[in-house]
Amino acid sequence: MGATVTTANSEEKIWGGGNEPLGASYGKLMMWFFIVSDALTFSGFLAAYGFSRFKFIETWPLAEEVFTHFPFMHGVAAPMYYVALMTFILIFSSVTMVLAVDAGHHMNKAKVAFYMFLTIIGGLIFVGSQAWEWKNFIHGEYGAIETKGGSLLQFVDNTGKRVKLEDFAVTLPEEREQLDRSKGRWFMSEPTLPTYSVAEVQAGFKAHPEILVRTESIYKDDAAAKKDPKIDHTLTKHKHKTILTRAESERRLENAHLVVEGANLVRNEYGSKLFADFFFFITGFHGFHVFSGVIINVIIFLNVLLGTYEKRRTYEMVEKVGLYWHFVDLVWVFVFTVFYLV
Repeated sequence: MGATVTTANSEEKIWGGGNEPLGASYGKLMMWFFIVSDALTFSGFLAAYGFSRFKFIETWPLAEEVFTHFPFMHGVAAPMYYVALMTFILIFSSVTMVLAVDAGHHMNKAKVAFYMFLTIIGGLIFVGSQAWEWKNFIHGEYGAIETKGGSLLQFVDNTGKRVKLEDFAVTLPEEREQLDRSKGRWFMSEPTLPTYSVAEVQAGFKAHPEILVRTESIYKDDAAAKKDPKIDHTLTKHKHKTILTRAESERRLENAHLVVEGANLVRNEYGSKLFADFFFFITGFHGFHVFSGVIINVIIFLNVLLGTYEKRRTYEMVEKVGLYWHFVDLVWVFVFTVFYLV
């Protein structure tokens, strides 16, 4: 009977509610509620991305062809290297946050401040790297042509290597006027004019017979595709974009409508427009979380230096912000997998 009473008292102590139900403070519980709700939000975004990708799988960009830049290595193809470095830095910042929380449990102010500082530096590097990646994604590298039907045409040489518009486009004696409201046409405007016009790209293509057109469609390695006379089978391989023969390339280029350079919410030189929409929204939303985490970490770091938590005899605030930081890191693992690896 005594054991029963002891068990009942124990259960009442654990589940009794009060200020710290389940042994967790109000602040920790609220942080967990926020993390769960935010996880559901990210899950919805990534699920929408997955459905859209598999619906338009034939025209979806290949990640290893999009994210090829590395700082101070202009013109050197380094697919996924910098994204992998960004991921490592963010995960390492999660490790330093663990060390900061552990130091807080031991009431070691100096170590908490040191590891919090390293976490902040890691977060700033990641945010800056993401901004640099956005810049390259928006600016573009090769350029492409959009046809009147909305298809995307890219250019390769006779070995299948991508060719930039600037490598073959010519300069024609034509004047192009940027349409904006300052010229009195207040009801009309247009985006910034591309470097080359459609006519200049077409003229340059005719002058370089070794250049071929590559479509945005992924090549199907099946019997029907192998019999298609419009496809150059010597250059096109499985899981690569379809490369057309010279005759078919000339025919498709006659329907050119716009020159596309880089990516934005309207056009995308890499492939499906939805890819750019999801990329900007999901990575931007995650980047906002990381930036917010950096700001919060800076505030907590300053409080650590001022001895605020030393006076309270608890570093629980460090632990709570650590939960948020680990969540942000975990979300990036899923974003990295969905956008860059799958």
